[in-house]
Amino acid sequence: MRNRKLTSIIGTVLLCLLAIGGCRGNRAGSEEERVHDLQQIKDSGELVVLTLYSSTSYFIYRGQDMGFQYELSEQFAKSLGLKLKVKVARNVRDLIRKLQAGEGDLIAYTLPITKEWKDSLLYCGEEVITHQVIVQRGGGREKPLKDVTELVGKDVYVKPGKYHERLVNLNKELGGGIRIHLVRGDSLSAEDLIAQVAQGKIPYTVTDNDIARLNRTYYPNLNINLAISFDQRSSWAVRRDCPQLARAASEWHRANMTSPDYKASTKRYFEISKSTPHTPILSLREGRISHYDELFKKYAKEIDWDWRLLASLAYTESNFDTAAVSWAGARGLMQLMPSTAHAMGVPIGKEQNAEESVKAAVKYIGLTAQSFKDLPAEERVNFVLASYNSGIGHVQDAMALAEKYGKDKNVWRDNVEKYILLKANEEYFTDPVCKFGYFRGAETYNFVREITERFEQYKKKIRQ
Repeated sequence: MRNRKLTSIIGTVLLCLLAIGGCRGNRAGSEEERVHDLQQIKDSGELVVLTLYSSTSYFIYRGQDMGFQYELSEQFAKSLGLKLKVKVARNVRDLIRKLQAGEGDLIAYTLPITKEWKDSLLYCGEEVITHQVIVQRGGGREKPLKDVTELVGKDVYVKPGKYHERLVNLNKELGGGIRIHLVRGDSLSAEDLIAQVAQGKIPYTVTDNDIARLNRTYYPNLNINLAISFDQRSSWAVRRDCPQLARAASEWHRANMTSPDYKASTKRYFEISKSTPHTPILSLREGRISHYDELFKKYAKEIDWDWRLLASLAYTESNFDTAAVSWAGARGLMQLMPSTAHAMGVPIGKEQNAEESVKAAVKYIGLTAQSFKDLPAEERVNFVLASYNSGIGHVQDAMALAEKYGKDKNVWRDNVEKYILLKANEEYFTDPVCKFGYFRGAETYNFVREITERFEQYKKKIRQ
């Protein structure tokens, strides 16, 4: 009897030990399954990056994914032999939440390096130094400010948030005297304020130095040399359990900061001018707009356009320069993106051939017009021109916003054009009705107005 009890006890102990061992084995297995570092990413064939919509990180332009951080992450993924997949978060905290939840592998955004996040993240890649600067006009009669003490007695316009907070603190440090104007409401973005400085409508505003550098490519008269904050270190980030991925990103940045692709991306966003110089009509007396008038006349008939409207579009796009290449990579007389040109039948290598460019542009315009076929002809032209400049997705977003806020989604002027402008504002491009995110809408707003107004001038001066 005693032996039987002893055997039973030993059996129970053995079962417990096996159970414990099994539990440990399962726990180890589950931990291995949870690991998703570089090797597992390579096995999947895809690098999933998390980012935010902005003019310096990621946006969609003419149907193409663009943005400085996007291009760097694309180059990094290519170096690993991986496809890139982009997921956009709502804000910085949402970026970190998505990363920790395993919804992405890497934050491809200049994430501030803070004590708050150091325990949960591994910072990696290039360490970028950012700071806030005063945006002011350069040259002219009034000399640019060179010291923060000169802000006393000056009017500075800012949106609520970190720029306003920094100005308030700076004002306290200086003993007061800065006239701070808080611009409330959602009709103006921080970049709209930069444009107003460039146009002389307001004297000063504040932004981060990388945003200031990008905007100076649109407005070369800006001075952005006066820093008003301490330097803030920023970089990419991964989860703490991804040291291999962090190491690979840092090594890639060190090795590629002087590469042709890296330099080209830097130039595209922070150095190349975004404006196109323009010249007047070729010969008013002879009734000629350009050297390509016969091409415009030949192909405009295919879309039932006045050839002078097509000429006005070409003038705005390239200044009739067949060799023109935009900052975004659009080429030729009609400035089509290479992928669009090829989809419209332009042979590779002939993107800057005048006739091929006009023929492809007309085909693209005809296809785009189908999306607005229910609109009156005059309205359809506005929507097609806007889509030509921005890509149809942003126009559809603006139409959805217009409808949501009680405007006529089928009328461009003073209706949909208002909401293409507002797509530069976070309050609007994060609206659930928007599918294509951030967009610098002022360009499209002006594009449509300039082309249609010039077309009216052409009609008065140049015979049909």
